[in-house]
Amino acid sequence: MSQNTHRLGWIGMGRMGTPMAELLLKAGHDVSLWNRTRSKAEPLAAKGAKLVDKPSDLGNVDIIFTMVATGKDLKQVYFGENGVASGGKGKVPKIFVDCSSIGVEESEEIRGKLNELGADYLAVPVSGNGKCVKAGKLSTVASGSKAAFETVRPYIDTFAKAGTSYVGEGELARICKIAHNVMLGVVIQNLIEITILAQKHGVPRHAFLDFMNNSVMGSTFTRYKSNSLVNLDWTTTFTPELLRKDLDLGLAAGRKYNVPMPSTAATREALQNHFGVATLQDDPEHYLGLDFAALLETHALASGIKLESEGVPIPTGLEVPEK
Repeated sequence: MSQNTHRLGWIGMGRMGTPMAELLLKAGHDVSLWNRTRSKAEPLAAKGAKLVDKPSDLGNVDIIFTMVATGKDLKQVYFGENGVASGGKGKVPKIFVDCSSIGVEESEEIRGKLNELGADYLAVPVSGNGKCVKAGKLSTVASGSKAAFETVRPYIDTFAKAGTSYVGEGELARICKIAHNVMLGVVIQNLIEITILAQKHGVPRHAFLDFMNNSVMGSTFTRYKSNSLVNLDWTTTFTPELLRKDLDLGLAAGRKYNVPMPSTAATREALQNHFGVATLQDDPEHYLGLDFAALLETHALASGIKLESEGVPIPTGLEVPEK
């Protein structure tokens, strides 16, 4: 059993939240869970989690973690009907830790409301996906009260095994995460462009990406996306819609602070092509629900190429270590 004695709450059992919360449970922590779709949280009940009926039932935990899709969702689970900070007997957790990717202004508003209630609020967005969590390669960036961060850090370290960077007070972690995801979009778009360029000249995708990954331009990201690009595996880790949201947040931040972002703007427009192509599919909603690496399909169509899987399994670098 862990020596840390705080009672933990967790909201959000999606592709990221589930493996993150599971690591807290495996470490022996006391974790209570709520998810809008209860069935998604039930598997963790068998691993020691306590399921609650509504977010307000988590008002008596010491530290609450959230991993949701949007700022609107976060406000709802915090302050909406039966929200964590709106129910119970006036009790709220001492520390709120949000691991979602939301805008700076939304986060500022939430921080102000929680501070008025006497609670600390940490912005702790993550870098990676569910596979990164399981492989022990998730990292985070954090901002807010340094004292609150030091209290929470042992729990963050449980699921962010690649490390956490504390960058200061307020919403600084939010702008770091926005910048991170802007780079994600620019890199995947450029990687797709040059991969299609090489293929159209006759270079197999697996051979080209092997060269790139072994060069100084290779990275953890290019390696773990190579199998998707080679074998057309669009298992969802991050959707085009979420990427579009983050590019828009980056462009808005650039306009507010007078920072030109031409590469981001070009990537945003390239991404919009994907949404147009989706309307031509038999099931547009399904197409847009695929992983953002499926942007390769859109660029191939624009380049006059019909893609086929090359059937060459490529290690992602995110394989779960054997015990």
